[in-house]
Amino acid sequence: MIVHTVGEQLRRWRHRRGLSQLDLSIAADVSARHVSLVETGKSKPSAEMILRLADQLHVPLRDRNRLLLAGGFAPRYAERPLDDRTMSAVHDAVRRVLRAHEPYPAVVFDCRWNIVMTNRAVDPFFAQADPDLLRPPVNLVRLGLDPRGFARIVVNLADVRAVFRSRISRQLASAPDPELAALYDELLAPEPDEASRPRIDADVVIPMILRVDGRELRLFSTITTFGTPMDITVDEIAIESYYPADAESAAYFTG
Repeated sequence: MIVHTVGEQLRRWRHRRGLSQLDLSIAADVSARHVSLVETGKSKPSAEMILRLADQLHVPLRDRNRLLLAGGFAPRYAERPLDDRTMSAVHDAVRRVLRAHEPYPAVVFDCRWNIVMTNRAVDPFFAQADPDLLRPPVNLVRLGLDPRGFARIVVNLADVRAVFRSRISRQLASAPDPELAALYDELLAPEPDEASRPRIDADVVIPMILRVDGRELRLFSTITTFGTPMDITVDEIAIESYYPADAESAAYFTG
């Protein structure tokens, strides 16, 4: 296994963000020469300098811990389960958001799209999925695209797959992850004839169209994340809330 120095890792993050050494030095309020010395290993950065550069490079908390370890320092960020006693305030806040969104569906998932929490409006949809797909960890992408899951009720499956592909591609470009890359290769690699398939027209956003109980439900979603997280779990979770895109779909949930 190749172990990269903290300078090499910082250089990789800088290249990933498309920044020059001068760009990073200005953002971090240090000299470009110092950035160069850190990246080449000629200067050993302090923990505070590592975190300052990582902050300007928008490095995820999990990877900031790796940078600190590579620099010879202890990790700074904890990773605790959402149901841990010390996470009760966050857990309660997420639960309130989920309940407040009812009767419309909402799910919480981690950086690998594994579902962490849901509200009650999701239960009827889960009831239609194969039990094998509901064994923890339940992956939202696999559940959405597998014929044993939601794929059989998604009218515009190509559109939904394209949205997943776009979001995960951006995620991988921002912070590579082997497990997420494997999920992409398994479920989202473009098919030869996909570009020629008809698309769903949408005025504002691409809806997800579900065929349920003989009617079509049109839903769009928003993503909520925590600001200024100090815990890896909090840094990596997101809440996806689904909204009806028309009056008929709203009536299905409120009725």
